[in-house]
Amino acid sequence: MPKYLVLYRSPVSPREMMANTTPEQAQAGMEGWMRWAGQAGGAIADLGSPLASVAMVGKAADSGTPIGGFSVLEAESTEAVKKLLDGHPHFDGPDGTIEVLEFLPIPGA
Repeated sequence: MPKYLVLYRSPVSPREMMANTTPEQAQAGMEGWMRWAGQAGGAIADLGSPLASVAMVGKAADSGTPIGGFSVLEAESTEAVKKLLDGHPHFDGPDGTIEVLEFLPIPGA
């Protein structure tokens, strides 16, 4: 079954979000994620983690909206993985977008 890397993009970093939320808001946010994880079930290969950007290596000066976290999902098709992301709690945040990338086979491996 195809695997997909799901990147959670937001102009507000997870560290900043966590620093500016009350314990009750943090709990409510986690409840949304756990509800989504329960709905996605076995399609979640790796729930992932929040991320903090620590360095840019290479020539790119601007990579667009920062990546704030990731998940790895398994689904039969791109349409199926998009359906899994309907109502995802990341969309509740400020200008949250989700980028989906398909894992491709490594040539010669």
